[in-house]
Amino acid sequence: MRGVFQGLTRRAVGLVAFESTLIVGGVIAAALARLGLDGIQGDELPITLSKAVFIAAVCQTSFYFGELYNLKVVSDRREMFIRVVQSLGITSLILGVVYFWFPGLVIGRGVFLIAAVLVVVLVIAWRLCWEWLARTVGPRERLLIIGTNAAAISLGQELHERRELGVEIVGFITAEAAVVGPAGMPSSIIGTVEEIPALVKRHNVDRVVVSLTDARGRLPMDKLLDMKLAGVTFDHVASVYEEYTGKIAVENLRPSWLIFSAGFKKSRLLTASKRLLDLVVASIGIILASPLIALTALAVRLTSPGPILYHQTRVGQNGRLFTIHKFRSMTVDAEAKTGAVWAQKHDPRVTPIGRIMRKTRLDELPQLWNVLKGDMSLVGPRPERPEFVEELTRKIPFYGQRHVIKPGLTGWAQVSYSYGASVDDALEKLQYDLFYIKHLNPALDLFIVFKTIKTVVLRRGT
Repeated sequence: MRGVFQGLTRRAVGLVAFESTLIVGGVIAAALARLGLDGIQGDELPITLSKAVFIAAVCQTSFYFGELYNLKVVSDRREMFIRVVQSLGITSLILGVVYFWFPGLVIGRGVFLIAAVLVVVLVIAWRLCWEWLARTVGPRERLLIIGTNAAAISLGQELHERRELGVEIVGFITAEAAVVGPAGMPSSIIGTVEEIPALVKRHNVDRVVVSLTDARGRLPMDKLLDMKLAGVTFDHVASVYEEYTGKIAVENLRPSWLIFSAGFKKSRLLTASKRLLDLVVASIGIILASPLIALTALAVRLTSPGPILYHQTRVGQNGRLFTIHKFRSMTVDAEAKTGAVWAQKHDPRVTPIGRIMRKTRLDELPQLWNVLKGDMSLVGPRPERPEFVEELTRKIPFYGQRHVIKPGLTGWAQVSYSYGASVDDALEKLQYDLFYIKHLNPALDLFIVFKTIKTVVLRRGT
């Protein structure tokens, strides 16, 4: 399954693997320089190696939380250098605390300082080499897009903006020779459908991406079949958009694509394992978070008049209504005069302690009880209010399909898209929700949980 983990492209995987090797190698080199060959031979070799691997693991965790594997963020060299130094500083602090409590993990007196210098030099040098290679070797894949409708142009724009994906749009194909290229796009219309075979050869196209809306009845099928048999890859705009963006484009999407597309499988084993994971994690979470839950409840009580908990009706699996429980983050009777309204990013109804709770997701801790009851899952689409669901179902195609699974405490849309409170935002989040439903599996759930932890630690909550 290609393109499932947004931001975790093959390039990021390559960075992680190679940098892990560099860090371990740097630590071993530092140990050799400080302790000599005799100091890490024999029985000491596996111990030294395990300590080096531990340092690399802490360092890579710091890199992850420092966004060094978000290739869009670190495309600027200055930003990359700053984040490397900051992440290694955090690594030093973490290891200092660990070494204080577990001195047996210390790799050797003076080794860490030498290793830190080596790692900084090696990682930055490697990043610069990686950037040069990516620029010199060129894109991983060259795409030719057949069609100039909104879906095709949206795909081209998104791929052009995300250069870290290593994709190049060589141009657009249209049935109308006089049509001008899409505004703002560096790649323009370079030919018509009759010229496709020649254009594929001329531009070394790796994949031809077809918008069926524009191309239906206009493609030279005999020539395209010959190209297919000769090894040229064809794909649909919706499939490529999904692959590279981590979402399913709802606009111009046809039910037939959903019906015949791979995915959307929910076996009994998958459902049972997801429910078991929900029960185990929610139970452990309530136990471990009980002191935090008590402190949060006390903070709400002391800083704002009214009840501690907020209870609200939400739409669950298959449209079933249930009551969600949250720590109250707004003033009492916040909607008494207005009725149900979208919450805003800087909502004046939110209390001071409520802003902190929302930023750290503490207000959602009571939802662990909803997970235990079976109303929600740990990972899934965000549960919405019935008033909004009714409106959004009328305005957005396929919106009702997000209710085929249980709503989640966190989800792919929550970690992939910034805060939003409008129909347009709901449409954007639906595209991520449909992607999650299609590719539902434990590995994706685990990835989302890790991204959620990073979101909370970096205080990017709503």
